[in-house]
Amino acid sequence: MNAETLVDARATLGECPIWCERSGALYWTDIEAGTLSRWQAADRRVRHWQLPDRVGSFALCAQDGVVLLGLAEGIALFDLARETLSPVVAVEADQPTTRINDGRCDREGRFVFGMFDRDDAPRGHFYRVDGSLRIERLPLPAASVGNSIAFSPDGRTMYFGDSPTRTIWQVSYAPDGSIGTPSVFVRLGANDGYPDGSTVDADGGLWNAQWQGGCVVRYDARGQESDRIKVPASQVTCPVFVGPALTKLCVTTARIGMDAAALAQQPDAGALFALATPWQGLPESRFQVAR
Repeated sequence: MNAETLVDARATLGECPIWCERSGALYWTDIEAGTLSRWQAADRRVRHWQLPDRVGSFALCAQDGVVLLGLAEGIALFDLARETLSPVVAVEADQPTTRINDGRCDREGRFVFGMFDRDDAPRGHFYRVDGSLRIERLPLPAASVGNSIAFSPDGRTMYFGDSPTRTIWQVSYAPDGSIGTPSVFVRLGANDGYPDGSTVDADGGLWNAQWQGGCVVRYDARGQESDRIKVPASQVTCPVFVGPALTKLCVTTARIGMDAAALAQQPDAGALFALATPWQGLPESRFQVAR
């Protein structure tokens, strides 16, 4: 299964790819550049939105043309056509070293996200945002790099990780939002890189991008590896299923921290790659804005 370059984005820190099945478009963010981008499959054109802050993650809303942004400092709604940003709801304002990192919507349309601490200290927490933009802290262990947030097809299992620990956890997750006790789902080996973003396929497999591992790995519902796809960039950040049938996997990558020698060896670092797989994905859940 070979990777092809879908968009030569040259992203400093490409992240959070999301496929819009309604418009046949792929969205992603370059965290360090503070941009949200869109690739249109029909004409392969790319559009960028420059935002006033870094975008750790985001979600498409049930209402077309509106995006929920996980900005470094907080949560906001962004109207793509008007290019207007709602007031930012602050998160961890008392922690100057943290920012919003990875996030995904649960099956009920609430946005769940983790934090990144620039000092590599486990000070960040995991949060959930409902349709009225009310933010609640989840009863999960603190992390230094909250990552790998994904939900099983039935929504009853949540996956999350703390990248420096090389561990992805699973926890029971009820429709009313109550959460069980976490248990280890996967622990990566010392030579496997670090778990970054994840997505789930229709059969319940978790696909994880492995930072510094140069690959995307599929784990079945028991946490056993079933597939491994190499990517021509070592800093792989996040996968998502794309295309009309959701049978192609797209992954974002990064070139942050790479010197000239490393970039010469990995000239496509920062690109979005497309990978053919025998698996089918699920549409990403959309954020349900309260009316």
